[in-house]
Amino acid sequence: MFSGRNARAAALPATLSRSWLLASAMKPELFDTALASEADSVIFDIEDAVPAEHKSSARDAVVNALRDGMTGWVRINDINTEYWADDLEALHGVPGLRGVMLAKTEKPEHVTLTAMRLAAGTPVLALVESALGVENATAIASAPGTFRLAFGVGDFRRDTGASDDPMALAYARAKLVVASRVGQLPGPIDGPTLTDSDDALLEACKVTQSMGMTGKLTLRAEQTDTINHGLAPSDTEIKWAAELLDEHEHGGGSRDGSYAPRLARAQKIRNLGESYGLWTS
Repeated sequence: MFSGRNARAAALPATLSRSWLLASAMKPELFDTALASEADSVIFDIEDAVPAEHKSSARDAVVNALRDGMTGWVRINDINTEYWADDLEALHGVPGLRGVMLAKTEKPEHVTLTAMRLAAGTPVLALVESALGVENATAIASAPGTFRLAFGVGDFRRDTGASDDPMALAYARAKLVVASRVGQLPGPIDGPTLTDSDDALLEACKVTQSMGMTGKLTLRAEQTDTINHGLAPSDTEIKWAAELLDEHEHGGGSRDGSYAPRLARAQKIRNLGESYGLWTS
């Protein structure tokens, strides 16, 4: 029997998850470590992290873990591979499955066909990793079964030849943000940042947040706490929101034409702060 899930993260709705930790299914002995980390959501990876000859054993390891008390998401192989159908058959109705991440999503029907092979209501996180996927992002976001969009930065760069400069990736990120809004989804999840520096990771989180994205993938458990802080309301924002809401409650404050939007923002910050355990007022 596996040990318990990080209680804070287990109670947090996946719509609000900031850090999404990819845990290789090649190393099931580290699943417990991933689930005990500060990751808001954990994704057991049976796609990129697993060579072809180990797909079956890695899939079995994940299914066994989910049947033995673990909870998490699973990144499955894309619809154009021979492994996609087997992944879905093995995961259908498995206790502990929070949802699946569909690799290389390029069309809305990729999500819909995936959702149809899972237990009713199982959310599908569409990982967009190509130029075609980005251009179809609005349709993908609006497809039945789509829970949230994620940006596969590495494969997108290989597909397009783009650099890792934020300007080079701005169109793709903005496209996913707008598509998510049109599809009435939570903010999309940005790709991972490969760095050993917390400062560099926080700078990357600033880019993520400035684009309107609200989550970030990572391959490393030690990055999760930094991502959580980088994508949460700052201390300054929380203080401002608390002061404005206190003034509002007591009838004070300047109520000009900008008041309603400022109040709405303060209420959103309070809600996020409460969800992330940061609100103390």
